[in-house]
Amino acid sequence: MTAKKSNKRSAAVVGIAVMGSRLMGVVREQIFAFMFGATVFADAFIAAFRIPNLLRDLFAEGALSTAFTTTFTKTWAKDGPDEAWRLARLVLSALILILGVICVLAIVFAPAVVYLTSSGFEKVPGKFELTVQMTRLLFPFILFVSIAAAVMGMLNARNIFGIPASASTIFNIVSVIFGAALAAVFEPQANWLHPHFGERAVFGWCLGVLIGGLAQLAVQLPSLWKLGFRFKWQLNFRDPALQTVLLLMVPSAIAGSAVQVNVLVNGQFASHIAGNGPVSWLYYAFRLVQLPIGIFGVAIATVTLPAVARQHALDDLKAFGKTVEEALRFGFYLTLPASVGLAVIAQPVIQLIYEHGTFSAASTSQTALALQAYTIGLAGYSGIKILVPCFYAMQPPRFEERPGSGFWDSFSHFVMNVVLFTPARVSLIGIAVNLVLCAVLFFYFHLGHVGLALTTGCVAILNFLQLVFAIQKKIDLGRPADWLSFFVRVTAATLACGLVVYGGDTFLLAHRSTHSLLGALILFFNIADAGVVYFVLTVVLRVPESMELVGFVQRKFSRRTGSK
Repeated sequence: MTAKKSNKRSAAVVGIAVMGSRLMGVVREQIFAFMFGATVFADAFIAAFRIPNLLRDLFAEGALSTAFTTTFTKTWAKDGPDEAWRLARLVLSALILILGVICVLAIVFAPAVVYLTSSGFEKVPGKFELTVQMTRLLFPFILFVSIAAAVMGMLNARNIFGIPASASTIFNIVSVIFGAALAAVFEPQANWLHPHFGERAVFGWCLGVLIGGLAQLAVQLPSLWKLGFRFKWQLNFRDPALQTVLLLMVPSAIAGSAVQVNVLVNGQFASHIAGNGPVSWLYYAFRLVQLPIGIFGVAIATVTLPAVARQHALDDLKAFGKTVEEALRFGFYLTLPASVGLAVIAQPVIQLIYEHGTFSAASTSQTALALQAYTIGLAGYSGIKILVPCFYAMQPPRFEERPGSGFWDSFSHFVMNVVLFTPARVSLIGIAVNLVLCAVLFFYFHLGHVGLALTTGCVAILNFLQLVFAIQKKIDLGRPADWLSFFVRVTAATLACGLVVYGGDTFLLAHRSTHSLLGALILFFNIADAGVVYFVLTVVLRVPESMELVGFVQRKFSRRTGSK
């Protein structure tokens, strides 16, 4: 099997696993919305969970995953499994120590942390204090998922993708079961169809999240055990391999911080919008837009990183460029129709998923507006997920003692290189642009939470374009004529897909809402019809990605027919 086919097959495996995880995530948010809606309790939980959750995205599943997977893969290829496992033990021991200290500090200084992210909550009696209490309870979550991310990096480096990608599904399932059960135990309801869950119930949900984080780690351990890994405490911060991982996390954290920091900034602005709900509207909308990002962008990036790390280690830049080109094309092929379709049917999708129990029709309308604004940057989000790890596989900043210089002089030189490192520089520019645009759209144009979501989408596109411009100077991403032809054909098919979705949505609104069984079926058939139209048109227009899928099906069918 060629490397190209192997990568795409692995991407498909990860995509299916991630799709299951994201769908279960939607179910988890649906149950949460049913129980707590867009109320003061929902806002407080979302604000409290956002802090450890963003640290998870930024450090655990972002910087740590990228830095560790890259270093572990190269160590295994050059020095063998024993040295790679030694590195793994060093990293896990350091994680437990460092994140344990961070958790203790966050618990102690929780009021200051919440004020930095949601100071507007002080205007509502009891809301700020509730957020502080939940922040203290939820912060250990970052320790569990960081260790899980390190385990995932080891498994991915050994070409095991399915189980690590499915670990998030386990988290969603376990957190929902335990969260809902504990909420019901802490605060029983007289009417389960129209619940009124309050403070005690939301603390039960927090405990469910912590249990889910432990389950996400536990489900991966048997596979790691089979590979031969055995953990024992081994800590040496002077070890060059551990220093490489930790220092690689610095530019990776900065480079991956744009979306996370922007979401945090948006939450601060949203906390100052009058009434309860704006923080929740943005959260529910962003969770939905992350569904295609996770299924497509994250899945492709997960498979691409080990491949490009090996190709760069072997100094095969031609194969490196081809892998990145195919990953980007595949990402656009999937995300462009998804972004258009999701924007058109935002209202019925949110109505179907969230508008139950405590979640009102007014919240549906406001969340749909935020979702439409977020979809502008969906393709950009996915492209960033694919491109950022590639820069680390090429030439990440490294800390080296400079001859004749002390440690701090060498470290300041390293920090300067980090700031100048392309993904980090792009991320810092994006954060600055986001802050300015948020202030302008929020205070001058008074666009509220919609302006905040719109800013996030626009900054994602800006960051992606900067990354493409930079990486194409170092590797060959294909001929411009081929890219132009690809975009023309995919755009034509995407517009047709959008028209089909729009027609079906108009029919749905004219007849009945998605609250009815018939309405829900119409919505599902509408999405399926649009997907079929898009695929058929891309086949007619001979888009390579569709032609490869057709060829794959034909080969499978021919083999089965021949065997008979």
